Amino acid sequence: MEILFLGTGTSHGVPMIGCDCATCRSDNPKDRRLRTSVQVTFADRHVLIDTATDLRQQFLKFGIRQIDAILFTHAHADHIFGLDDTRPVNRISRDKIPCYGSPQTIEEIRRIYSYVFDYPDIPGGIPMIRFHPVTGPFELFGVKVQPIEILHGTATIYAYRIGDLVYATDCSAIPESSFALMAGAEILVLDCLRLRPHPTHFNLEQAVTAAQRIGARTTYFTHLSHEMGHDAVSRQLPERMFLAYDGLTLTLPKAL
Repeated sequence: MEILFLGTGTSHGVPMIGCDCATCRSDNPKDRRLRTSVQVTFADRHVLIDTATDLRQQFLKFGIRQIDAILFTHAHADHIFGLDDTRPVNRISRDKIPCYGSPQTIEEIRRIYSYVFDYPDIPGGIPMIRFHPVTGPFELFGVKVQPIEILHGTATIYAYRIGDLVYATDCSAIPESSFALMAGAEILVLDCLRLRPHPTHFNLEQAVTAAQRIGARTTYFTHLSHEMGHDAVSRQLPERMFLAYDGLTLTLPKAL
């Protein structure tokens, strides 16, 4: 299994428009963050988690031409507004892309992208997608995928476990029952917005505490704001915890 971080930034992206802070002016490429999304590859299949606002840039930057499925964590703008940019993938594959998410997330995406469903299939004109609402574990290309409920403020959204990978973005709290589903992961990808508290995201202290409880072999923090200068924050992190960055590629020996 390979995990490619397509974007690791918060909804504003980094640099943020109109900001002259040290991170936004940084010449460190690890401080330049597109909106958060990852590609997970296993069994020669490419699975996208969320269609970030910057999806077109991400596909071009990393040479992505094939997407075999999409997992949606929730329906906030920075996680779904790139959906229209999947159209070239449809043109290449000549097939619809299966999309998975909670029933509520799928309902919200259908409402936001109503034009996709109001017309007959128009190759090249609309995203060609096929929704699969999920409320429990399911199999995807021979691998078990476990949706895990987490809290994003007052909203319940999905993290996902794919084999030994747990991906949990936009998280402000983890229910007790969900910690058990995350236990034993090799790689944990976890939301960590900024240093100060925030009502709908973990700050650094909360993210470290949650990661220590989950106990993954390695943890990578994502959905990072411009308050999280890569080098300065990295020096503060405990052993086996890291800030993710755009283009970071991780490998797991197995997907199952």
